[in-house]
Amino acid sequence: MAYVDGFVLAVPRRKLEAYRRLSRSAGRVWRQHGALQYVECVGEDLKIKMGVPFPRLARVKAGETVVFSWIVYKSRAARDRINAKVMTDPRVAKTMNMPMPFDVKRMTYGGFKVIVNL
Repeated sequence: MAYVDGFVLAVPRRKLEAYRRLSRSAGRVWRQHGALQYVECVGEDLKIKMGVPFPRLARVKAGETVVFSWIVYKSRAARDRINAKVMTDPRVAKTMNMPMPFDVKRMTYGGFKVIVNL
C-alpha cells in the first residue's frame, strides 16, 4: 500500500502567493525524486460545527488561513529514500536558510500508512 506524508499549517493570507511559489518548487523536487503525488490545498470551507475545525487545529491567527497538504509515495521505504534525496538536493538546501512564508513551529506533520484506497 501507498504511504502519505500529511501536513497542516497556518499561512498568512498576504503570504499565500509566496507559499505557492515555494510549494511548486518543492513539489517539483519531490516528484523528480519519485513521489507519486504532491498536493497543496488552501482552506475554503472551514467553519464546521463538528469535530475540531482545521483553524483551531492549526492555531490560526487573524489574517491567516489553513493549508492542508500531502505527498504520496509507493511505500514507506520509498518515502524514506525519496525524503533523504530531497533533503540533500541543492534546490531544497538553498531554501532552508530563507525566511519561510509561515510559522514552521506551528506546522503539523506526520507519516501515514494507507489502509483504504478506492
